[in-house]
Amino acid sequence: MKVWFIILYIVAFITIGIFHLFALMRLYPLYITTPLLVLSIYFFFTLLFHQKKFRGFS
Repeated sequence: MKVWFIILYIVAFITIGIFHLFALMRLYPLYITTPLLVLSIYFFFTLLFHQKKFRGFS
């Protein structure tokens, strides 16, 4: 797992989190920022807990 991927996802998560805070202050629509926040959390945890699995010989 590359360290720069983790740093990139953390920066993206913080950026989208800030936009979500702006949406809570009614500066942006919540229906746009909420799915982005959920997707960024999902992709971060998928990257973090990704395991290489043996799928058998071809």
